Amino acid sequence: MSAHASAAESRFSVRDIRHRKGGAPLVCLTAYSAPVAKLLDPHCDILLVGDSVGMVLHGLPSTVGVTLDMMILHGQAVMRGSRRALVVVDMPFGSCEGAPETAFANAVRILQDTGAQAVKVECAPAVIPNVRYLVERGVPVMGHVGLRPQAVLVEGGFRARGREEAERRQILEEMRAAVAAGVFALVVEGVAESLGSELTAQCPVPTIGIGASAACDGQILVTEDMLGLFETSPRFVRRYADLRALVASAAERYALDVAGRRFPASGETYFASKRRPGTPVVDIPAG
Repeated sequence: MSAHASAAESRFSVRDIRHRKGGAPLVCLTAYSAPVAKLLDPHCDILLVGDSVGMVLHGLPSTVGVTLDMMILHGQAVMRGSRRALVVVDMPFGSCEGAPETAFANAVRILQDTGAQAVKVECAPAVIPNVRYLVERGVPVMGHVGLRPQAVLVEGGFRARGREEAERRQILEEMRAAVAAGVFALVVEGVAESLGSELTAQCPVPTIGIGASAACDGQILVTEDMLGLFETSPRFVRRYADLRALVASAAERYALDVAGRRFPASGETYFASKRRPGTPVVDIPAG
């Protein structure tokens, strides 16, 4: 058995995730780099290489500007840093909305170039036929309903969904369509708590909540939000650390040490080898 095949078998599989419906909650976080993936991997069932990378690492105002090349680059890094978790890569805006053959080519490129196990697709009604097309051709797809960040230009911003009855019915229908198309799991983002619970009760595949409901079959957060790297975060985020203050403090102390010539000190400096005065330097022939 090749090392690649052995490593693949040690990871959580799509089948493993599907079988967690109604069982132990799925633990999921986003990852965009190898060092962070390595830290998260022992604790997570799923690592999502989310298109949120555009906002979190690249400073974009939304996920709309994220490209396929960006997702592949970060997907490769996360795969290098992880061994255990199922790695899912977002299909960015525009990569799954066109002809089904184009969507398939884009999904295949993600899986082949990164080695990830699945892609995630925001399940707008118009995209559902392409989701079915992908699944029928062997591409594992995680769906996404509720607040869909790629639709921010149409929706007019990031706002909770499913508070009104008409919108509630629409999201439930989107869930049913995504399941019928073959998704193996479903991210439910930014919906009223009662809708998140109802979706989970009706959905035959695991639901993964982000601002949805504690009743979901799993939870996911953007790791940088969870670690407190930003001044503000969405209401649904719980901060488990305050790295923003920690990083700022470390940078301040470093700057003071440089300004005061306290860094580098002798323990952080290389010195020439000691030799007695007058001792000739002998050149050792190569080889």
